[in-house]
Amino acid sequence: MHSLRFLLALSSLLSGVIGGPVLPTEPGIEKQLHQAASQFWYENINHNGISPTIPNGKNWTVFRNVKDYGAKGDGVTDDAAAIQKAISTGDSTGTRDTGKFGSTGQPAMVYFPSGTYLVKSTIKSAVGTVLMGDPTNRPVIKASADFKGTYLLIGRGTQYTGLVGFFYGVKHLVLDSTAFPGNKAITLLEWSVSQNNLLSNVMFNMPVGGTAHSGIGTQETGSPLIINDLQFVGGGVGVVLATSTQYHLKSLHFKNVDTGIRLTSILQVTGQGLRFEGCGTGVDATSGRAGLFNFIDSTATNTSTLLKAAALSSGSVTGSLVLENLIVDSSVPSTVKVGTTTVLTGSVEPGAAWIRGNVYSPDSTTPKLSNGQQITTSRPKALVNITGFYHTVTPPTYAEYDLAQIVNVKDVTGYPVAGDGVADDTASLQAILTAAAAKNQVVYFPYGIYLISDTLLVPPGSRLVGEAWTQLSATGNKFMDAKKPTAMVKIGNPGDIGIAQMSDFIFTVADILPGAVMVEVNMAGTTPGDVGFFNCHFRIGGARGSKLSGSAKCGNTPQTCMAARLSAHLTSTSSSYWENMWSWTADHDLDGSGSGVTYPGSAGGFLVEAQNGTWMLGIGIEHNVLYQLNIHQAKNVFVGLQQSEAAYWQGTGNTLLAPAPWKDSSLPSDPDFSWCAASDAQCRMGLYQLVTKSSDINMYSSGFWNFVSGPSRTMCSIATDKKCGQGIAALYEGNSRMSVYGFSTINAENLIVEGSSSGGNSSTKGVTVSRTANLGSPHDGFGTAQVAAYLRQAK
Repeated sequence: MHSLRFLLALSSLLSGVIGGPVLPTEPGIEKQLHQAASQFWYENINHNGISPTIPNGKNWTVFRNVKDYGAKGDGVTDDAAAIQKAISTGDSTGTRDTGKFGSTGQPAMVYFPSGTYLVKSTIKSAVGTVLMGDPTNRPVIKASADFKGTYLLIGRGTQYTGLVGFFYGVKHLVLDSTAFPGNKAITLLEWSVSQNNLLSNVMFNMPVGGTAHSGIGTQETGSPLIINDLQFVGGGVGVVLATSTQYHLKSLHFKNVDTGIRLTSILQVTGQGLRFEGCGTGVDATSGRAGLFNFIDSTATNTSTLLKAAALSSGSVTGSLVLENLIVDSSVPSTVKVGTTTVLTGSVEPGAAWIRGNVYSPDSTTPKLSNGQQITTSRPKALVNITGFYHTVTPPTYAEYDLAQIVNVKDVTGYPVAGDGVADDTASLQAILTAAAAKNQVVYFPYGIYLISDTLLVPPGSRLVGEAWTQLSATGNKFMDAKKPTAMVKIGNPGDIGIAQMSDFIFTVADILPGAVMVEVNMAGTTPGDVGFFNCHFRIGGARGSKLSGSAKCGNTPQTCMAARLSAHLTSTSSSYWENMWSWTADHDLDGSGSGVTYPGSAGGFLVEAQNGTWMLGIGIEHNVLYQLNIHQAKNVFVGLQQSEAAYWQGTGNTLLAPAPWKDSSLPSDPDFSWCAASDAQCRMGLYQLVTKSSDINMYSSGFWNFVSGPSRTMCSIATDKKCGQGIAALYEGNSRMSVYGFSTINAENLIVEGSSSGGNSSTKGVTVSRTANLGSPHDGFGTAQVAAYLRQAK
């Protein structure tokens, strides 16, 4: 039975929709190259994207085939200069590495046809760039034997630090160092980034035994969300996570790597669908600065130690662990080792979790410190596959479609679409989407800003693809009334069943629109991911192309900048899958216009009322007045990782106390903050998580940070966190079968507060999960707290 369980688990990690691509059986991968000319539709479609927010932007080149810039891809020619030219070329006024176009004004899709691109020096990306290969036959960027440099690829623009490292992408590529001496140091990808980035379907091919080689390195502090569907062969270390706050690692495969993942300094991680074959160590968390690691739905074979951990230090729960559904066979002698001592062997079977750290059990009001306790767990049947693993979905490429099945929205006769941020594209887009869905076609949106003045219905049968984060932007009177929330993009109608998928978009608002709900999801699919959002993000203000940019409308008075009602509403009839999503109410201006600091007063992030299955992997929701994530009267919700921050202007010295300025237009699902004193600015701040009257909710890695507070943006520190910290991070009330694994905060006095009545707006409170009872080690000078498991509402 155990062997069958292992095979089923392995199968789920490898199968088409559930899991990721299969590795070649040998480390060398050149045999997959040099096939016939690609029929991948994106390589051959008309590319007519523009950059609407810069001078002469209609002539801006978005799509860049590296071969048009001189790259050969023959495995012999040094292609470094040609690739760098494809990345760096701007327009007649300057190059893309100068910062003159801002963070959002220089979109570029740098495309690699299949082939081997030999390089002798480091390639450096730039902001707004996606490096993309042909997914049907991934091209190889290969370091030469005489390569000069520390990194094969720096995947970001170095003019921006990691904490503001947004809008970079790398997908469908192979990065290769097998020709470079294994005893000489090289890192294939430097990836010091934060949210709104994409690293997906990339193989890191290193020499087996090449212990000086690393796949991914992070040298700067960042606030990232997710990397997904990656493969690592050979080398010393696959992924090094240093000086970051959080990560969701989804569907990573390590083969013959000495150490798969090294956690150096990070607060919160979910490892989901990890696979280790022939490794020395799967995960190394011995640094003493690895906060909490959720290790779920993963497998290992022929690996000496799956997880190495440091001992818990006195007075700190840093180093907390949750292991759930880890399937190993007899070739793995040690599942968990602390120092030289093996503390766990064998699998952690479905229906159980092995936990180290503070646990709040259903019958206890105080935490119990576990140093390796196994507990019984449960998962809603609607959320898992045949193995008991949570459903995961490989992001679609639609490579199975030929060019005739793709519709470019700017090329449809009789339906003009501009994407210029000026013309109203609503009517034409609606006609195009309706017709394409009926014909089962893929709809491609070249980069631009598409203004939408009324609800745009995405019907069943829809597959929408953007380009380097194509923008859909709400505008006009239909979204002005705060008391009548109106969807900009509506995914189906209640009761609809079918496919509706969106990839590579940003949803935004062109003006102050208090009634705007940027996305409303009503429909469900027949399988998880049929209704799916992949690498889709939300941005409220903070960039050119919106009147909220700069200080003219969103200065230091958020009550006059009620910018949007919600990012997304997942209604009761919906079932949807979200992977890699950042919902950002802008706290600063990305393009340098205005004061650089903005104060939008958007109401809420995500409102989840869905009943039929919701999956959220690698999500960030920030700076909303009332809440970031609100799960209300919902069922069957999986959250793999949530990162959030409160609105920076809330807190110390703020006089606009929540629920203001939204009190007169509140929804039944909104919190009223009646548990707070009327003048308590620390309590009346946007909740990070609000879960009320819901059931079958399983959440992992809730990371909630509060770095600054009040209109003056006072910086918090360990010495002042009681003055600067948020009063409540999460409020849970009236729930059943809710399990929370991994809850971390920076500068929050109360992590979790339980309401004591059946409603969501109780004026009293029950159990409080406090910072002082769950102290973690300092992170970058900030005070932290961590809970390994909160199970008080699990019954």
